[in-house]
Amino acid sequence: MKNALLNKALMASSAACLLTFAMTGAQAAPTGYDQLSFQTEVKEEVANDEVRASLYKKAQATDAKTLATQLNTTVNKALAIAKRYPSVTVSTGQQSTYPRYDKNDKIIGWTGQANIDIKSTDFAATSQLIAALQETLVMDNLNFGVSDTKKSAIEQKLMTDASRAFQNQAKNLTRAWDARSYRVVTVNLNTNNNNYPRPMYNMKMASEVADASVPRQSFESGNSTISVTAGGTIELTK
Repeated sequence: MKNALLNKALMASSAACLLTFAMTGAQAAPTGYDQLSFQTEVKEEVANDEVRASLYKKAQATDAKTLATQLNTTVNKALAIAKRYPSVTVSTGQQSTYPRYDKNDKIIGWTGQANIDIKSTDFAATSQLIAALQETLVMDNLNFGVSDTKKSAIEQKLMTDASRAFQNQAKNLTRAWDARSYRVVTVNLNTNNNNYPRPMYNMKMASEVADASVPRQSFESGNSTISVTAGGTIELTK
């Protein structure tokens, strides 16, 4: 009877040891010692392939209805013109209406503004459309950037380059710290999403009446820099 109880105790003890070992193996994690955190970055300068612009119509009237009629008529005409350029994406932008007061805080009229936003990778068509719209609208801003399609393709390539740069830096640091090897604790890839960092062209015309005959403008789109960073932590193995 005693032998049977002893055998059961030994079996229970062995099972506990095996469970402890299994749990220790499953929870193997970085120790927190000999860890290094750093960041690598890769960049590529690319030609801008997309243009964006905003034009507006500003008007005044003695009543809100007349003002709305003026703005809507102008916007509808601009949208009709834009349909001649299918390669250009056109949308109505911000619109605002606010009252004008005299010195006695009495409403004496209304002022309003309606915007048209355009976007395209077809520079020639966009230039022609802008010239046509400037017969009735005023240029607010025009800028250049990298289209989403092109940017996505470049970022995919740069993510690979950034990952390799991170690994190379990890190997260099391993040698510098006289370690045998390393393992990655964490690593994060981040892209630079600032696609339109600054306007290439920005103007406000003194007169709200555009020139009746506007020549087509030549575009110089310039370049943008796309970057991807790889930052993380490695643990050295001595």
